[in-house]
Amino acid sequence: MKQHDVLVDATTLAALTPESVLIVDCRFALADPAKGERDFLEAHIPGAVYASLDHDLSDLSKKGLGRHPLPDVPAFARTLSRWGWRKGQWVVAYDDAGGALAASRLWWMLRIAEIDACVLDGGWQAWLAASLPVEHGAAAPREATTVHLPFDPAAVVYFDELEALRGQPAALLLDARAAPRFRGESEPLDRAAGHIPGARNRPFSQNLLADGRFKSADALRAEFEAVLGDHAPRDVVHMCGSGVTACHNLLAMEAAGLHGSRLFAPSWSGWVSDSERPVATGD
Repeated sequence: MKQHDVLVDATTLAALTPESVLIVDCRFALADPAKGERDFLEAHIPGAVYASLDHDLSDLSKKGLGRHPLPDVPAFARTLSRWGWRKGQWVVAYDDAGGALAASRLWWMLRIAEIDACVLDGGWQAWLAASLPVEHGAAAPREATTVHLPFDPAAVVYFDELEALRGQPAALLLDARAAPRFRGESEPLDRAAGHIPGARNRPFSQNLLADGRFKSADALRAEFEAVLGDHAPRDVVHMCGSGVTACHNLLAMEAAGLHGSRLFAPSWSGWVSDSERPVATGD
Protein backbone atom coordinates (compact mmCIF):
# COMPACT_ATOMS: atom_id res chain seq x y z
CA MET A 1 0.00 0.00 0.00
CA LYS A 2 1.08 3.55 -0.70
CA GLN A 3 0.62 6.62 1.47
CA HIS A 4 -2.10 8.10 -0.77
CA ASP A 5 -4.15 4.88 -0.93
CA VAL A 6 -7.55 5.04 0.74
CA LEU A 7 -8.86 1.64 -0.43
CA VAL A 8 -7.34 -1.84 -0.41
CA ASP A 9 -8.73 -5.05 -1.93
CA ALA A 10 -9.14 -8.27 0.01
CA THR A 11 -6.35 -10.25 -1.67
CA THR A 12 -3.84 -7.45 -1.13
CA LEU A 13 -4.80 -7.22 2.54
CA ALA A 14 -4.50 -10.99 2.96
CA ALA A 15 -0.93 -10.88 1.64
CA LEU A 16 0.28 -8.32 4.19
CA THR A 17 2.29 -9.44 7.19
CA PRO A 18 0.48 -9.19 10.55
CA GLU A 19 3.24 -6.93 11.88
CA SER A 20 2.76 -4.34 9.15
CA VAL A 21 -0.95 -3.71 9.55
CA LEU A 22 -3.58 -3.33 12.25
CA ILE A 23 -6.96 -4.58 11.01
CA VAL A 24 -10.03 -3.08 12.67
CA ASP A 25 -13.54 -4.49 12.35
CA CYS A 26 -15.99 -1.56 12.47
CA ARG A 27 -19.28 -3.37 11.87
CA PHE A 28 -22.18 -1.58 13.50
CA ALA A 29 -25.97 -1.48 13.25
CA LEU A 30 -27.80 1.68 14.28
CA ALA A 31 -30.93 -0.29 15.18
CA ASP A 32 -28.96 -2.77 17.33
CA PRO A 33 -25.71 -1.23 18.61
CA ALA A 34 -24.48 -4.54 20.06
CA LYS A 35 -24.87 -6.48 16.80
CA GLY A 36 -21.48 -5.53 15.36
CA GLU A 37 -19.58 -6.98 18.27
CA ARG A 38 -21.72 -10.13 18.23
CA ASP A 39 -20.92 -10.53 14.54
CA PHE A 40 -17.22 -10.02 15.30
CA LEU A 41 -17.28 -12.80 17.89
CA GLU A 42 -18.97 -15.09 15.40
CA ALA A 43 -16.37 -14.49 12.69
CA HIS A 44 -13.86 -11.83 11.65
CA ILE A 45 -10.69 -11.31 9.64
CA PRO A 46 -7.80 -13.05 11.42
CA GLY A 47 -5.92 -10.76 13.76
CA ALA A 48 -8.56 -8.02 13.73
CA VAL A 49 -9.66 -6.00 16.73
CA TYR A 50 -13.18 -4.62 17.15
CA ALA A 51 -14.12 -0.92 17.16
CA SER A 52 -17.51 0.13 18.48
CA LEU A 53 -18.91 3.23 16.84
CA ASP A 54 -20.62 4.20 20.09
CA HIS A 55 -17.77 3.49 22.51
CA ASP A 56 -14.49 3.75 20.56
CA LEU A 57 -15.23 6.18 17.72
CA SER A 58 -17.63 8.49 19.58
CA ASP A 59 -18.08 10.15 22.97
CA LEU A 60 -21.78 9.84 23.74
CA SER A 61 -21.40 11.90 26.93
CA LYS A 62 -21.10 15.11 24.88
CA LYS A 63 -24.43 16.89 24.54
CA GLY A 64 -25.66 19.07 21.67
CA LEU A 65 -23.01 17.76 19.27
CA GLY A 66 -25.11 15.14 17.50
CA ARG A 67 -25.71 11.43 17.97
CA HIS A 68 -22.05 10.47 17.53
CA PRO A 69 -19.81 13.25 18.87
CA LEU A 70 -16.12 12.85 18.19
CA PRO A 71 -14.03 11.60 21.12
CA ASP A 72 -11.32 13.84 22.47
CA VAL A 73 -7.84 13.18 21.10
CA PRO A 74 -6.47 11.63 24.35
CA ALA A 75 -9.40 9.19 24.46
CA PHE A 76 -8.79 8.13 20.86
CA ALA A 77 -5.08 7.72 21.64
CA ARG A 78 -5.98 5.40 24.52
CA THR A 79 -8.14 3.33 22.17
CA LEU A 80 -5.26 2.94 19.72
CA SER A 81 -2.99 2.03 22.63
CA ARG A 82 -5.42 -0.68 23.77
CA TRP A 83 -5.45 -2.05 20.22
CA GLY A 84 -1.65 -2.24 20.28
CA TRP A 85 -1.11 0.17 17.38
CA ARG A 86 2.52 1.10 16.79
CA LYS A 87 3.85 4.20 15.06
CA GLY A 88 4.44 3.47 11.37
CA GLN A 89 1.87 0.68 11.26
CA TRP A 90 -0.91 0.88 8.67
CA VAL A 91 -4.51 0.57 9.80
CA VAL A 92 -7.12 -1.13 7.60
CA ALA A 93 -10.77 -0.67 8.59
CA TYR A 94 -13.68 -2.73 7.35
CA ASP A 95 -17.39 -3.18 7.94
CA ASP A 96 -20.33 -4.84 6.19
CA ALA A 97 -22.00 -1.64 4.96
CA GLY A 98 -19.75 -0.65 2.09
CA GLY A 99 -17.53 1.31 4.46
CA ALA A 100 -20.34 3.50 5.79
CA LEU A 101 -20.79 1.93 9.27
CA ALA A 102 -18.24 2.68 10.44
CA ALA A 103 -15.00 1.96 8.57
CA SER A 104 -14.88 5.33 6.81
CA ARG A 105 -15.36 7.10 10.14
CA LEU A 106 -12.29 5.35 11.59
CA TRP A 107 -10.32 6.00 8.38
CA TRP A 108 -11.05 9.73 8.61
CA MET A 109 -10.21 9.95 12.31
CA LEU A 110 -6.87 8.26 11.64
CA ARG A 111 -6.08 10.43 8.64
CA ILE A 112 -6.55 13.68 10.56
CA ALA A 113 -4.28 12.19 13.22
CA GLU A 114 -1.64 11.67 10.50
CA ILE A 115 -1.87 7.87 10.62
CA ASP A 116 -1.74 5.92 7.34
CA ALA A 117 -5.06 4.16 6.96
CA CYS A 118 -7.38 2.74 4.34
CA VAL A 119 -10.70 0.94 4.02
CA LEU A 120 -11.18 -2.62 2.77
CA ASP A 121 -12.99 -2.19 -0.55
CA GLY A 122 -16.16 -4.28 -0.47
CA GLY A 123 -15.71 -4.90 3.24
CA TRP A 124 -16.50 -8.13 5.05
CA GLN A 125 -18.49 -9.43 2.09
CA ALA A 126 -15.49 -9.06 -0.24
CA TRP A 127 -13.30 -10.98 2.23
CA LEU A 128 -15.81 -13.84 2.32
CA ALA A 129 -16.31 -13.79 -1.45
CA ALA A 130 -12.56 -14.27 -1.89
CA SER A 131 -12.77 -17.42 0.29
CA LEU A 132 -10.17 -16.03 2.67
CA PRO A 133 -9.76 -17.44 6.20
CA VAL A 134 -11.74 -16.19 9.17
CA GLU A 135 -11.22 -16.25 12.91
CA HIS A 136 -13.75 -16.80 15.68
CA GLY A 137 -14.14 -15.48 19.21
CA ALA A 138 -12.68 -12.48 20.99
CA ALA A 139 -9.56 -10.73 19.76
CA ALA A 140 -6.35 -11.94 21.36
CA PRO A 141 -5.15 -9.65 24.17
CA ARG A 142 -2.59 -7.11 22.99
CA GLU A 143 0.18 -5.36 24.83
CA ALA A 144 -0.71 -1.70 25.24
CA THR A 145 1.49 0.75 23.37
CA THR A 146 2.34 4.39 23.96
CA VAL A 147 0.41 6.60 21.54
CA HIS A 148 0.64 10.37 21.14
CA LEU A 149 -1.53 11.82 18.40
CA PRO A 150 -1.23 15.08 16.51
CA PHE A 151 -4.55 16.64 15.57
CA ASP A 152 -5.50 19.37 13.11
CA PRO A 153 -8.57 21.16 14.50
CA ALA A 154 -9.08 22.85 11.13
CA ALA A 155 -10.23 19.49 9.71
CA VAL A 156 -13.40 19.69 11.81
CA VAL A 157 -16.16 22.29 11.53
CA TYR A 158 -18.48 23.20 14.39
CA PHE A 159 -21.47 25.53 14.64
CA ASP A 160 -19.85 28.97 14.74
CA GLU A 161 -17.61 28.29 11.76
CA LEU A 162 -20.45 26.70 9.82
CA GLU A 163 -22.60 29.79 10.33
CA ALA A 164 -19.75 31.94 8.98
CA LEU A 165 -19.20 29.63 6.03
CA ARG A 166 -22.89 29.57 5.10
CA GLY A 167 -22.57 33.26 4.30
CA GLN A 168 -19.68 32.69 1.89
CA PRO A 169 -20.52 31.83 -1.73
CA ALA A 170 -17.34 29.78 -2.10
CA ALA A 171 -18.32 27.31 0.63
CA LEU A 172 -20.40 24.20 -0.10
CA LEU A 173 -22.14 22.03 2.48
CA LEU A 174 -22.63 18.50 1.15
CA ASP A 175 -25.15 16.21 2.88
CA ALA A 176 -24.59 12.43 2.59
CA ARG A 177 -28.03 11.31 3.78
CA ALA A 178 -30.56 9.58 1.52
CA ALA A 179 -32.60 11.94 -0.62
CA PRO A 180 -35.95 11.45 1.21
CA ARG A 181 -34.33 12.46 4.50
CA PHE A 182 -32.60 15.43 2.89
CA ARG A 183 -35.87 16.62 1.37
CA GLY A 184 -37.67 16.21 4.69
CA GLU A 185 -40.03 13.49 3.48
CA SER A 186 -38.96 11.10 6.25
CA GLU A 187 -36.81 11.21 9.37
CA PRO A 188 -36.37 7.93 11.23
CA LEU A 189 -33.66 9.07 13.66
CA ASP A 190 -33.60 12.77 14.45
CA ARG A 191 -36.03 15.26 16.01
CA ALA A 192 -36.79 17.20 12.81
CA ALA A 193 -36.87 16.44 9.08
CA GLY A 194 -35.19 18.42 6.33
CA HIS A 195 -31.74 19.87 5.77
CA ILE A 196 -29.57 22.88 6.57
CA PRO A 197 -30.51 25.73 4.22
CA GLY A 198 -28.08 25.99 1.32
CA ALA A 199 -26.80 22.41 1.55
CA ARG A 200 -26.64 20.09 -1.45
CA ASN A 201 -27.34 16.37 -1.40
CA ARG A 202 -24.91 13.61 -2.38
CA PRO A 203 -26.16 10.33 -0.87
CA PHE A 204 -23.15 8.25 0.17
CA SER A 205 -24.75 5.17 -1.41
CA GLN A 206 -24.00 6.67 -4.82
CA ASN A 207 -20.30 6.05 -4.21
CA LEU A 208 -20.76 2.27 -4.48
CA LEU A 209 -21.25 -0.35 -7.15
CA ALA A 210 -23.93 -3.01 -6.79
CA ASP A 211 -21.46 -5.40 -5.10
CA GLY A 212 -20.57 -2.89 -2.37
CA ARG A 213 -17.20 -1.86 -3.78
CA PHE A 214 -16.40 1.76 -4.55
CA LYS A 215 -16.77 3.07 -8.07
CA SER A 216 -13.59 3.83 -9.97
CA ALA A 217 -11.65 6.99 -9.18
CA ASP A 218 -12.57 8.44 -12.58
CA ALA A 219 -16.28 7.77 -12.08
CA LEU A 220 -16.25 9.25 -8.59
CA ARG A 221 -14.37 12.32 -9.76
CA ALA A 222 -16.83 12.98 -12.56
CA GLU A 223 -19.84 12.57 -10.29
CA PHE A 224 -18.48 14.76 -7.50
CA GLU A 225 -17.33 17.46 -9.91
CA ALA A 226 -20.89 17.58 -11.25
CA VAL A 227 -22.15 18.23 -7.71
CA LEU A 228 -19.37 20.63 -6.73
CA GLY A 229 -19.62 22.81 -9.81
CA ASP A 230 -17.23 25.74 -9.34
CA HIS A 231 -16.48 24.89 -5.71
CA ALA A 232 -12.95 23.77 -4.92
CA PRO A 233 -12.62 20.53 -2.90
CA ARG A 234 -11.02 22.44 0.00
CA ASP A 235 -14.18 24.58 0.26
CA VAL A 236 -16.46 21.54 0.74
CA VAL A 237 -17.81 20.66 4.18
CA HIS A 238 -19.42 17.23 4.54
CA MET A 239 -22.29 16.28 6.83
CA CYS A 240 -24.89 13.54 7.32
CA GLY A 241 -27.12 12.51 10.21
CA SER A 242 -24.42 12.22 12.88
CA GLY A 243 -21.02 12.70 11.22
CA VAL A 244 -20.49 9.04 10.31
CA THR A 245 -21.67 8.36 6.75
CA ALA A 246 -20.39 11.82 5.76
CA CYS A 247 -16.92 10.26 6.08
CA HIS A 248 -17.89 7.96 3.22
CA ASN A 249 -18.13 11.00 0.93
CA LEU A 250 -14.86 12.31 2.34
CA LEU A 251 -13.19 9.00 1.49
CA ALA A 252 -14.77 8.91 -1.98
CA MET A 253 -13.50 12.40 -2.77
CA GLU A 254 -10.02 11.45 -1.61
CA ALA A 255 -10.15 8.31 -3.77
CA ALA A 256 -11.12 10.54 -6.69
CA GLY A 257 -8.16 12.84 -6.14
CA LEU A 258 -10.33 15.65 -4.77
CA HIS A 259 -8.41 16.55 -1.63
CA GLY A 260 -8.91 18.82 1.34
CA SER A 261 -12.61 18.78 2.22
CA ARG A 262 -13.73 18.80 5.85
CA LEU A 263 -16.39 17.43 8.22
CA PHE A 264 -19.20 19.23 10.05
CA ALA A 265 -18.98 16.80 12.93
CA PRO A 266 -22.34 17.42 14.71
CA SER A 267 -24.15 17.07 11.38
CA TRP A 268 -27.95 17.09 11.17
CA SER A 269 -28.61 15.61 14.61
CA GLY A 270 -26.45 18.30 16.19
CA TRP A 271 -27.96 21.06 14.07
CA VAL A 272 -31.54 20.26 15.09
CA SER A 273 -30.64 19.91 18.78
CA ASP A 274 -31.37 23.65 18.86
CA SER A 275 -34.92 24.32 17.65
CA GLU A 276 -33.97 27.93 16.79
CA ARG A 277 -31.71 26.86 13.92
CA PRO A 278 -33.30 27.11 10.46
CA VAL A 279 -34.49 24.04 8.56
CA ALA A 280 -35.18 23.70 4.84
CA THR A 281 -37.19 21.04 2.99
CA GLY A 282 -37.43 19.94 -0.63
CA ASP A 283 -34.56 19.86 -3.10
